[in-house]
Amino acid sequence: MTAVFVGLGSNIQPHAHVPLALHLLERSFGALQVSPVYQCPAVGFDGEDFVNLVVGFDTATDVHALQDQLRDIEAACGRDRAEAMASRTMDIDLLLYGDLIVDDDRLCLPRSDIVEYAFVLRPLAELVPESEHPVLRRSYRALWEAFDDPGQPLTEITLRTNEPLSR
Repeated sequence: MTAVFVGLGSNIQPHAHVPLALHLLERSFGALQVSPVYQCPAVGFDGEDFVNLVVGFDTATDVHALQDQLRDIEAACGRDRAEAMASRTMDIDLLLYGDLIVDDDRLCLPRSDIVEYAFVLRPLAELVPESEHPVLRRSYRALWEAFDDPGQPLTEITLRTNEPLSR
């Protein structure tokens, strides 16, 4: 089994789509580690604020097959991939697949978003603070402590849904 971490984001009805994505992830992969949930402004386009979190789970699924499964879960949440830089019901980004380093036409791991965006690094550092980035060989806690971009504000929120979010 390989430890996997994915980033979830939604800015279209996140109170419905985030719990649905978590349910589908849990149904597909079993027990989940779920970070705190954060709200932050859209990055790269004008849109409603995003709700973001990081989720961890173990899988024996091949990395490319896993990427396909994550795309299927996005689609089940109503994701339309026609526009890249636009609001979305669900965005699931594969951040880490164990310590695997991949750079091919389908996938780049570890995902560069980890060190570029507060909404990825902070929740990852909260889930696995002492784990090390496979390329940088620094802990996620140390990377978060060194992160300095005041233009990326985060607000921890409680996602109010009909179903409780487990941590």
